[in-house]
Amino acid sequence: MTDVNLGLPAVGHQPPENTGSAFDHHHPPSEELVDDCVHCGFCLPSCPTYALWGEEMDSPRGRIHLMKTGLEGAPMTDTMVGHFDACLGCMACVTSCPSGVQYDKLIGATRAQVERHHERPRSERLLREAIFRLFPYPKRLNLLRGPLRLYQATPLSRLLRRSGLLERIAPQLRVMESLAPTLSKREDIPVRTAATGERRAVVGMLTGCVQSAFFPGVNAATARVLSAEGCDVITPRAQGCCGALSEHMGREEEGLAFARALIDTFDAAGVDHVVVNAAGCGSQMKDYAHLLRDDPTYAERAQAFTAKVRDVSEILVELGTVAPRHPVDAVAAYHDACHLAHAQGIRSQPRELLAAIPGLEVREIADASLCCGSAGVYNILNPGPADELGDRKAANVLATGAELLITANPGCLMQIATATERAGGRIRLAHTVEVLDASIRGVPLA
Repeated sequence: MTDVNLGLPAVGHQPPENTGSAFDHHHPPSEELVDDCVHCGFCLPSCPTYALWGEEMDSPRGRIHLMKTGLEGAPMTDTMVGHFDACLGCMACVTSCPSGVQYDKLIGATRAQVERHHERPRSERLLREAIFRLFPYPKRLNLLRGPLRLYQATPLSRLLRRSGLLERIAPQLRVMESLAPTLSKREDIPVRTAATGERRAVVGMLTGCVQSAFFPGVNAATARVLSAEGCDVITPRAQGCCGALSEHMGREEEGLAFARALIDTFDAAGVDHVVVNAAGCGSQMKDYAHLLRDDPTYAERAQAFTAKVRDVSEILVELGTVAPRHPVDAVAAYHDACHLAHAQGIRSQPRELLAAIPGLEVREIADASLCCGSAGVYNILNPGPADELGDRKAANVLATGAELLITANPGCLMQIATATERAGGRIRLAHTVEVLDASIRGVPLA
């Protein structure tokens, strides 16, 4: 993939100067959406940071109150930004809100304002810049595979973890080292994977950034399952990042550039649907029509693209499964990835697919709606609260007595694996589609 050109401003505007108030006039948080919040408090139990600290300003309604003060002319202070930064963006509040407050739109607009007008400490700026120079670029991530496999094969990794040196140098380094999964062998996916039997659809497949570098088996399993269910699977070589990480962190121009490039790639592929196997990516791509609403070249195309996007579990249930299932004898717990359940509203489809597998028992997790603490790169930027949330999730997962944890997002897999290890527990982890693939092929789950 060639790096996306991020040097040009978005079509239709130049970012305006700050006039002293928290927000400028380019898409501030909508006053109408802010006023939808009646401050009833139904969001409080669902909010991870409120659950941790019980602090009103670290709840959705508290942050909405801060947005309102900004719209009324209050300046953007370090304290205000701290409360916005503490939000994981899990969108559990959107699910729980009886008034239908679109907090996802509000926090997205607010973070873009923060990114334009707030001066962060130099160390934090450098960390964020390093993250965004690496994570949205699959080729750059893939360059890490060799050194990472070598590091994991030596005693150095175990010595570093036991010594606590990385924690003393910088907690963020400790988090990045601990999150790195044990790398599996790469599986090359052809540009076109033909349907098995009668062709029922032609779908494009997003390979993703972290998914393609660190969980290549998930993409290979996705292509096999879709093929077995009658889909021609097109996997464009030129595809890049969907822009989710950039947009969620307020880097508006960067996120929009990635979105435009991805629309171009899949429009050229001529597919019926674009299938995604990472919850955060799917949520972002389903929001392209909103994000590109001002772009005269892409607004209409973004609407058409958004209508094509499907999570892999969603498309399989829509089509109806035809491939025979073989037994997978295991007791599993299913974890709802936040951007699948809350942002996309997809809860029943993965459970329906898993329930159809003979021999597989799926157990529910207590406090299932509470975020595991991954949230994109939240666990790197905010390791303390992320660890606390991860520990809660790991305890609830282990309490099910399951031998296998199933979920649909690479960030969740890494976060829960690390927290489980920290708790001294052991559990196998798999993406939903990997379990389906094992059942369809009649092979043991890797």
